[in-house]
Amino acid sequence: MRVLTTAEDDRRVIGERWAGQDALVAVFFCAAWCDTCTEFRAALEHIAATHPDVVFVWLDIEDDSDICGDIDVENFPTLAIFRGGSLLHFGVSLPQEGTVARLVERFAEHATPLAVPPAAVARVAAQLREFRPRP
Repeated sequence: MRVLTTAEDDRRVIGERWAGQDALVAVFFCAAWCDTCTEFRAALEHIAATHPDVVFVWLDIEDDSDICGDIDVENFPTLAIFRGGSLLHFGVSLPQEGTVARLVERFAEHATPLAVPPAAVARVAAQLREFRPRP
């Protein structure tokens, strides 16, 4: 699997893959102007290719501001990991392939949802879960 975006071709895939309650979804909040994000993108594509059971989504906080809303991104890349509709992790991640791969693998094995997920992150999840191609 490759890293998905909000492009029309990816919207249906995100919605369908996220529909399963056991689906692990890793959402990366980045910015086109961020050199760290740009450099990390190739590593993320490699991680996605080696974890086909995980849905990887790339959101640009400016280009996808209608989805990101008022989410508080303090640094890049910021990562949110969900299982079904439950948030398991939200925070800044080191832009290193091994670090992110281990983090995803940890949550793929087992994790307890956060008791009180940030509201803005929950809204992003709800929007992505409902993705359909635009008419």
